[in-house]
Amino acid sequence: MREGGAAAAGRKNGVLSPCAACKLLRRRCAQDCVFAPYFPADEPHKFANVHKVFGASNVNKMLQELGEQQRSDAVSSMVYEANARIRDPVYGCVGAISSLQQQVDSLRAQLAVAQAELVQLRMREPNSSTHLASSNHQANVGESLWSC
Repeated sequence: MREGGAAAAGRKNGVLSPCAACKLLRRRCAQDCVFAPYFPADEPHKFANVHKVFGASNVNKMLQELGEQQRSDAVSSMVYEANARIRDPVYGCVGAISSLQQQVDSLRAQLAVAQAELVQLRMREPNSSTHLASSNHQANVGESLWSC
């Protein structure tokens, strides 16, 4: 029997409908179909992209070589990589990672500039905090004189 939500999603009036992989490959979906738990019938785009990038035979081999507990993570990774390859056929997810790394580097540089400016401002006006404190003290003294 199919695992998790895939079994419930694949049933219509007690009859199993094929998973997204078997539907796309136009074959009968067996009870022990390796694709069924990971490519439910209501998410056909997932398998379509994975099939375009990796091929059904290769995905089947990868899933067969892995233990049951690792398959879900492997499918998630394949779906992510396939979607990235569809968006960017040359670089795939490496392009996305590179772009994010450039953003991180740019933000770090901006943060360093802002921190340097803050240090310079603090060093330029060392008396500003003492000047502010003495003017507050004078204002408090003046208020206390008028309150009598």
